[in-house]
Amino acid sequence: MVYEKSWHQHYPPEIKTRIAYDEKPLYAFLEKSAKQFPKKKALHFMGKEMTYKELHTQATQMANYLQSLGMRKGDRIAIMLPNCPQSVISYYGALMAGGIVVQTNPLYKERELQYQLIDSGATFIVCLDILLPRVTNVKGNTDIRHTIVACIKDYLPFPKNLIYPYIQKRQYNMVVKVEQSEETHVWEHIMDVALSSFEAVEINPIEDLALLQYTGGTTGHPKGVMLTHYNLVSNVEMCDAWIYKTKPGEEIVLGVLPFFHVYGMTAVMNNSILIGAKMILLPKFDAGEVLKTIHKQKPTLFPGAPTIYVGLLNHPNLLDYDLSSIEACISGSAPLPTEIQEQFEKVTGGKLVEGYGLTESSPVTHANFVWHERRNGSIGVPWPDTDAKILNMETMDEAEIGEVGEIAVKGPQIMKGYWNNQEETDQVLKDGWLFTGDLGYQTEDGYFYIVDRKKDMIIAGGYNIYPREVEEVLYEHEGIQEAVVAGIPDLYRGETVKAYVVLKDGYKLTEAELNTYCRKHLAAYKVPKRYEFRDELPKTAVGKILRRQLVEEEEVAEKEDIKTI
Repeated sequence: MVYEKSWHQHYPPEIKTRIAYDEKPLYAFLEKSAKQFPKKKALHFMGKEMTYKELHTQATQMANYLQSLGMRKGDRIAIMLPNCPQSVISYYGALMAGGIVVQTNPLYKERELQYQLIDSGATFIVCLDILLPRVTNVKGNTDIRHTIVACIKDYLPFPKNLIYPYIQKRQYNMVVKVEQSEETHVWEHIMDVALSSFEAVEINPIEDLALLQYTGGTTGHPKGVMLTHYNLVSNVEMCDAWIYKTKPGEEIVLGVLPFFHVYGMTAVMNNSILIGAKMILLPKFDAGEVLKTIHKQKPTLFPGAPTIYVGLLNHPNLLDYDLSSIEACISGSAPLPTEIQEQFEKVTGGKLVEGYGLTESSPVTHANFVWHERRNGSIGVPWPDTDAKILNMETMDEAEIGEVGEIAVKGPQIMKGYWNNQEETDQVLKDGWLFTGDLGYQTEDGYFYIVDRKKDMIIAGGYNIYPREVEEVLYEHEGIQEAVVAGIPDLYRGETVKAYVVLKDGYKLTEAELNTYCRKHLAAYKVPKRYEFRDELPKTAVGKILRRQLVEEEEVAEKEDIKTI
């Protein structure tokens, strides 16, 4: 039986089931909005604003400068920035120059950064001045030839731009002075000398890559997901069709989801550019600052993650702020608790619905309807032009309605494959279907539900954390004999990281010492929040550590704790 199109009959008439996608480069969205809304505000950053005409001009300047440095079609450029004007400008500028963007988390430590740069073969990198020492320390082991250095103060209004160096010194205990050279390029210098034109590069949207977005896998090493211009264009246009009440040139989008994460990149940055919306850029999530920003700037769209909405609802001064401008929010990255959904809608008067996707699908494949029927606890129905089915885990045939199996998806947003990794590509891509590794079931009227994750990936606060990567760091400690990492239940983050450790005979190690060690080698969100020292770890007959058994023990303990409350 085939069910993958059963949901179409439940679509409201305002949402198309099929879309005629533009076979154009992704940066065509910016060119179109710059012509259609030249004087409309495109970006708001800490008090300073930029129009669409200005944004397009600076993106073309970046493209011009990159080409003057020798960038050619297919060259990879790492962008290691928080949400700031430079992150948008360098992203679109790189695409105009024919480059492939490698989104890089600014929280990465040196080992994580070096791996990604080596694997991607990036020859350019854009980073903040405070991150330059980290880049410099690993650059010699990579193919990086040119480093472009930006500073937060570059786009701050007066007098914030004058005060910022003092703030930077107080916060980071450092002020980095950067000088223009053949290999190091200062952002302000680029904007002074680059021409506002670029040499057109012929792009085949269906075949040519726009992005390498790194994610984890069965090997434990992050893999570069190859997303084409067409993959990203189609997913953005699906998003626009789903939130059909948006008014081009009039919306204001809150950009607190990081653009170096594929969800923030699609749902906030690229979608805003498509509809000519003003993006409010926030470099990091701070509940108080987000509430103040909503109160003052009146955003209408607010894509986010459950932990963001939880953080706002739990803020002690929540009721002091007017959040009524918010009309629609799609929550992703982790399951959305019904209680949070209902509370947030009550406070804002807007709609908050849950969606689902993967890095490999650009990322969204499913969502609940924003202004029509939704199912609490469900990830909703597949987006336009997206097919989905449940596969029986034993036969891999299509499962019956209500039967739990692996979710597979198919559509124009599905990746081309993994960068230089055909073996893992073949494991998850079969006849155009992406095998998600997530277990779920489908109702008769086409709503999908997630029940478990086939993979061991941990999703904590919206971040994807891969146990193998953390385990490798633990195994490098001289006092550790065995280690395994698992995701355990956490009321705030959904899941949190716990490390189970067996020490070598006679070795003494405290939890605090181990935590300090991990923080030196891992991004903060990957560092275990709990540690447990054991004499031995549960194993199979052939010696494989039973991670799932440890998780089940935690779940039983949590239930017992709840009973005693």
